[in-house]
Amino acid sequence: MAAMATTLQSSFTSLSLSSNSSLGYRFSPTFCPPLVKPMQKAFVIEMKLKHWERKKCKPNGLPLLHKMHVKIGDTVKVISGRDKGKIGEITEIFKHNSTVIVNEINLKTKHVKSRGEDEPGQIITIEAPVHSSNVMLYSKEQNVASRVGHKILENGKRARYLIKTGEIIDTAENWKNVIKEREKKTKVAAAS
Repeated sequence: MAAMATTLQSSFTSLSLSSNSSLGYRFSPTFCPPLVKPMQKAFVIEMKLKHWERKKCKPNGLPLLHKMHVKIGDTVKVISGRDKGKIGEITEIFKHNSTVIVNEINLKTKHVKSRGEDEPGQIITIEAPVHSSNVMLYSKEQNVASRVGHKILENGKRARYLIKTGEIIDTAENWKNVIKEREKKTKVAAAS
């Protein structure tokens, strides 16, 4: 029995943890390894919205917004896809995934369930978003699609213009006209 105890004791001393082991240190009451590593640099967090569409986010949780060459109210021409060659006006912009909704373009049918006995189910058509790289700014006056450029006007303001035609897109008058047209459309829709 004593011989067995000495062999066990010698085997335990030979099994002591070395510096190359998984923990790296011998057990001692004075040493406590760090539990958490300090963060060295900021990183991009991805929000879990849907498994097929992930939004890239900043460290504060807000989504990254893409710079886009088009704005609401611009007349654009679709340059690729099923609706290639069609011309329409931008009604809505989604900067987090760089898509736009163009009036009467990329129409999809949606089957809506009935919400109650008084409201029946129906099939409606909606405008689906198009990626902003698939649209190009369009000049109504000269009937040509062009890339967009930026230049500084005489009064010191920065404006967008069409490279092919030189036509300035961003002016105060254009924005006032767009706002007036929107108000007219909302009044007509409310009246009917």
